Amino acid sequence: MKLQDARILVTGASAGIGAAIAQAAIERGARLVLNGRDGARLDAMAKRLRAEAVRGDVGYDAQRIVSEATAKLGGLDVLVNNAGWGHRMSLAELDPETFEQMWRTNVLGAAMMAREALPHFEANGRGAIVNIASTASQRGYAGGSAYASTKFGLSALSQCWQAELRPKNVRVIQINPSEVQTGFGGRDPERALDPKKLLSEDVAHATLAALEMDDRGFIPELTIHATNPWPTP
Repeated sequence: MKLQDARILVTGASAGIGAAIAQAAIERGARLVLNGRDGARLDAMAKRLRAEAVRGDVGYDAQRIVSEATAKLGGLDVLVNNAGWGHRMSLAELDPETFEQMWRTNVLGAAMMAREALPHFEANGRGAIVNIASTASQRGYAGGSAYASTKFGLSALSQCWQAELRPKNVRVIQINPSEVQTGFGGRDPERALDPKKLLSEDVAHATLAALEMDDRGFIPELTIHATNPWPTP
């Protein structure tokens, strides 16, 4: 896909990976709509990137988000399902309300966004959905019951959509970053960064590289690890 003038909607784009993907796409000439829940942060990022913005929660507002975004863009070529959040809880500490809300954003929200985007891809005769998952979609970990299960769920969605949508020329690409230095999980986004660990820009690079492959082929799943994140002995 040529990203020049491509119409792209990125969810969870107020900061971190979503913002980095949006910025990199804009630098390649794409037209962007950013989505996020925090209006002030979203507007600030949209102003910085000179992009359009649609505020909303993907778990509840998918139909409106896609409708407003496609009105601004005049259609849609790419949906990046990046919105998501996590909270570490042991089995003994598992809170059903937190668990349910995490699933609503990370899984149901992604599914509803894709459902609303699909008619636009069908009208184009082509399109792409990028699901930003995690290495937690490949292997569980202690305290990860809620978060890892949502990413395993997102991985299942990716595989189902790949089977359904390839005959429609819609590519579904899953990106699995390992630890990325963002504010995810309540970490301080202003903290000093480790030069040996992944940055949001690394995930953006991999995502756009996958999108830029000619439409005759696609990368179903791409996993990104830091080369050597361990402290020097």
